[in-house]
Amino acid sequence: MKAMNANIKSSIADITLYMSEVGHAARHASRAIGKASTAIKNQALGAIADSIVEQIDGLKKANALDLAAGKEKGLDAALLDRLELSDERIHAMAEGLRQIATLPDPVGVISSLAYRPSGIQVGQMRVPLGVIGIIYESRPNVTADAAGLCLKSGNAVVLRGGSEAIHSNQAIAQCIKHGLKVAGLPEEVVQVIATTDRAAVGELLRMKQFVDVIIPRGGKSLIERIANESQVPVIKHLDGICHVYIDDEADKEKALKVAFNSKTQRYGTCNTMETLLLAESISAEILPVLAQMYLDKGVEIRGCEKTRSLLKANAIDVVAAVEADWSTEYLAPILSIKIVQGMEEAINHINQYSSQHTESIVTENYTRARQFLREVDSSSVMVNASTRFADGFEYGLGAEIGISTDKLHARGPVGLEGLTSQKYVVLGDGHIRQ
Repeated sequence: MKAMNANIKSSIADITLYMSEVGHAARHASRAIGKASTAIKNQALGAIADSIVEQIDGLKKANALDLAAGKEKGLDAALLDRLELSDERIHAMAEGLRQIATLPDPVGVISSLAYRPSGIQVGQMRVPLGVIGIIYESRPNVTADAAGLCLKSGNAVVLRGGSEAIHSNQAIAQCIKHGLKVAGLPEEVVQVIATTDRAAVGELLRMKQFVDVIIPRGGKSLIERIANESQVPVIKHLDGICHVYIDDEADKEKALKVAFNSKTQRYGTCNTMETLLLAESISAEILPVLAQMYLDKGVEIRGCEKTRSLLKANAIDVVAAVEADWSTEYLAPILSIKIVQGMEEAINHINQYSSQHTESIVTENYTRARQFLREVDSSSVMVNASTRFADGFEYGLGAEIGISTDKLHARGPVGLEGLTSQKYVVLGDGHIRQ
């Protein structure tokens, strides 16, 4: 692995000029990758994966510099864990790129082609977005994942990782450049910002002449800043305040499994349930059992008055929920529980407090299930399934760049198709309008 280039440093003299050059190069490269064949893109992905495996020692050395700097700065154990590139994680990066190569290429696919009364055919073709800017934190594996998804979907990408991973990201960038060169593609198809200066982020957010969309990946504060400051369209989600509603016509065993898994399978993910809603008529049968399951797992319960009263009658004391609990993403073993009269109150609660990420109903009533799907305004709505399934891999997308709770362009897990747009195509045979 080559040592980091001399111009890669914490401060570049003229950030505006540097970012302008990056933008120009990205726009130029986007034309080359936009017309590249599926075979060429897959060749590049395979070559990048091979280079990552071949350079495993160099990647670990670069990563060791970041880990040492992180420990010196006092990063906590969780952040250091996200930052670390083990042998297993490096091989997983390479395997992820190979899996992206096996996914169907959305670019150029024509859909809804139909004849019009005039005799012309009108359809829609999938096309790349152009240039994507991705701003993310800590995890260096995102550099490879994001590059792979953007490359396969025919986009050029400008990647700005966290300062704590600068050495790791630049080392991965060298592997990416090698793979692009092997496939005969411009190295500028994927550019990793070579400075830790935060001014580079501000410049990227203003580069609407070069960048077509910004995708932030990180904590809420980062995403809020980008959403507020960006002059470029943003694909994002801020919170994952997800709900499960157990209907009074739910199957008890299904309800226990879905509600327990939605909260406890992993605590720190955006698709983890944060609020459980139960129909009052079934709560006495299900809640004491479910609450004990949570407590045995170490989950703190914050309940409404009805919840606390019911559980106290079963010798279970829980914390009183306050108004803020209904709109809090805990990302921790904490769960708020509310007993509601029925589905109408549940839907109203969800639409008031949800972050429009993922919601699930447990019910055997088909009519209610359909009503829940129709009336709940979130990017993923489920019936008799754990909220933890709200994920690009589980949805069959193969991989995802993130989750979008926006309503324009992409919504839900954003995979290859979400990184493309559509244009109308018209096929005629000398047709003229009368």
